[in-house]
Formats: sequence, C-alpha cells, structure tokens
Amino acid sequence: MTGFTVALVLVVATAGLLRWRRPAWYWLTFGVTLAALRVLIRYGDVMDACGLTVQPSRWRLALARMTNRPVPESRPPRILRLRPTRTGLVLRLKLRPAQDAFDIAAASDRLRHSFSMYGVTCRELRSGVVEVRMTGYDVLKRVQMPAKVDVRPMRVPVALREDGSVHYRDYRAIPHALTLGATESGKSVYQRNLVAGLAAMDVALVGIDCKQGVELFPLARRFSALADNPDTAAELLDALVARMEDVYQLIRAEQRITSAVPDAEIAADIWDLPDELRPTPVVVLVDEVAELALSTKKNDPRRDRIIKALVRLAQLGRAAGIYLEICGQRFGSELGDGITMLRAQLTGRTAHRVNDEASAKMAFGDISPDAVLAAIQIPAEMRGIAIAGDSTGGWHRIRAPHTSLRQAVNICNRHSDRTPDLPELASFRPELSGAPEASVPLSKTASATA
Repeated sequence: MTGFTVALVLVVATAGLLRWRRPAWYWLTFGVTLAALRVLIRYGDVMDACGLTVQPSRWRLALARMTNRPVPESRPPRILRLRPTRTGLVLRLKLRPAQDAFDIAAASDRLRHSFSMYGVTCRELRSGVVEVRMTGYDVLKRVQMPAKVDVRPMRVPVALREDGSVHYRDYRAIPHALTLGATESGKSVYQRNLVAGLAAMDVALVGIDCKQGVELFPLARRFSALADNPDTAAELLDALVARMEDVYQLIRAEQRITSAVPDAEIAADIWDLPDELRPTPVVVLVDEVAELALSTKKNDPRRDRIIKALVRLAQLGRAAGIYLEICGQRFGSELGDGITMLRAQLTGRTAHRVNDEASAKMAFGDISPDAVLAAIQIPAEMRGIAIAGDSTGGWHRIRAPHTSLRQAVNICNRHSDRTPDLPELASFRPELSGAPEASVPLSKTASATA
C-alpha cells in the first residue's frame, strides 16, 4: 500500500510539474485522456444547462403515453466523433431539429468553463453538422508548429491559430494582403516567417524597404529585386507593371479559344498555362507603405506614380501571377489619395498590436467589428499575437513562431539557387559583393577613433 501511495504521489507531482513547465507534454501524457472523459461524462448535463437541448418530438411523447413509459428527456446534439489532437479535442456534433450553429457559437465561453478547457471555437462544416475545437492549453504562449504541414504551391504556413490549427498564407485564394502593427508588435517576425516559407518555393521575391533596406536586404540572396528608396521603388513598380502587361499578352496568345478546346484548357491566368510556358509568380513585399505614400509636397508626381502602380498591380496582378504583401503601422486616408482604393483591393488583413482603435478599424472596420475589438485588446507584452481576417468577415487570433533574422538569412542563403533571373527586373537585382562603408561615423567612439 505504501509503494502504491508513493507511486501515486510521484505521478501527481509529475503531472503538476508538466502542466506548469511543459503544458504541451502534459496534454499529450495526461491531459487528453482526462479531458476526453470529462467531456463524455458531463456532456448531457452541460448541454442542458447551456440551453442546447431540444424537447422530445410529439411522436415520442405519444409513444411514451401509449406504452405507459416515463416522459422522454430533452436531447442534446448527437456526438458524431470525438478526436484528440496535439493541442486539444475536436468534437463533431449533429444538430437536432430547430437548432442552429449560432447557438453553439454563442455558448462557446460557457462550454469552455464547463469542460475545463482553455479555449473553445466552433464552425459549421455543412448543414446540421458543427465542429467544436477545444484547446487544452494556451498554444499561443509558446508557439510550436506541427512537424507535418499541408504545404502546396503558393501556400505558406506562417503562424499558429488559437484553436491549434495552422494558419496558411494562400496566395492562390487570397492574392493580396495588408499587415498592420505598431513598433515592436511582431510584424518583422511575421514577415520573416513569410519569406522563409516562400524561399523554398519556385517564386520570385521582390522587396521594397525604404528604411534603407535594414529589414529585407539581409535576405537579399533570395530576392530577385530590391529597392531601398522611393525613387528606385517607383522605377521597380513600373517594371512590374510592364511585366504584368507582357504576361497578359502571353496568356492572350495561348488561350486558343476554339470549339475543339475543352473548357478546362482555356487559359485565363498563369496557372492555366502549360508548365513550360508558365511565368514565374512574383510576390512583392512592401515593408513600410507610409514611406512610399507620404510626401512633403502637395502634388508629388513620384508619390502619385507609386500609388498608381500599386493600385494597378492590386487590381490586375493576380491573373499575371503578381501578389502584393503590404506592411505598415497605419493605413488610413491621411496617407493621401488612392490609399483607400488600394486598401479595398487587399483582401487578406492581419493586425498586430495597434496603438489606437482607428488603426484597428483601418484593417477590420469594413470587415468585422469583433475583429476590431480583438485587435485593440492585444497586450503589449505578447509580441507576435495578431488578428487575421479576410473579406468574408471571419477572423482568427494567430501568432507566428519566433524566427530570428539569422535564421531567416540562413534559410534564404540555403535556397539562393532558387532565385530566378527576371529580365524585366535585372537592373534591380541586389548587389552581393559586400556592404558599403558608412559615410558618417555611427557612434561617438567611432568618431573619436577616427
């Protein structure tokens, strides 16, 4: 009996230590079993307390009266499947007549408390079937991406969602995106994860970093073109517009619209072209859009030229395989004419911590008021936490795994052989011979030494 007691104490102590220091290990060893039993045992009572049951049908009541049986109880949604995952449980429910998926979503917070889970989210799979994803611990506190992810062409895993699933940046589904966030909010880490994921794919990367290139130029070996000032950026964007027009001419020449050609073979974008003719897709990363849009002049031709080119690429670039990834601290009408038109073309929206509600409304004001509220509630100490949404109104809380600049540089250098040479952008190819010397001393010590 003493040996059993000692073993039990050790098991409990081990479980408590794992739950405190390694919640992921605790979940895989103890938590998943305890949570599954808790859900199955409490399920009926919890659903009844949350008002998620339906009264018995008339024929069941009539049958009970005819057979002298007790009145049947109210029935909760039927469990179709209970599946454990590395971060929680997935419960698939079949709704009863007169129930709605919104009822389950509205009761998600009560379900979280009742089942003693960290988080509960739900979504409708099809008519009458709802999937409830429950997380056993805070998966965003220490992000660990799963070993196996569903990687496809132009589809990059960049972050982890709060329900434990992977957040992908799919350029085929959402061509252009906007990323907002205050200083030290995690935008740079998100961008590094994006570049690191794209580095291993057959895609051309084009960067515009008007902060003298401090963010993107360390990754230059994987970039086909880079610009570090507004003048070069204007010329680079004009070259991209010219490339877009050439690609459209190629698609037009290969459409072959005749009665003998099947519908599936009629080309409307680069992905309908044969592999040997398909141009290399291009992802354009703009690190700080305000540096391109702000101007000290009232009517600045260069600024108007840049915004016009960005708007044209956002409106027409998808079919030509040109995708925009625009980052900034703010993205409102104070940046000048054409900005709201550009923002309307950016379907994907990601907002890290912002300093005011107006900045959050710039990202989600025309999409979801709930996403605006979630964006302004991100704590300052949780760098990397962001709200990701799209034009459908759906949104998720995500966090990208921490990737240092050295790690991103190593990945880009490893895949430098994949960097395509685009003739239209040859003059913007970054020089890799060596770093230029500083024209002025960067510190008092350097000045004194000189």
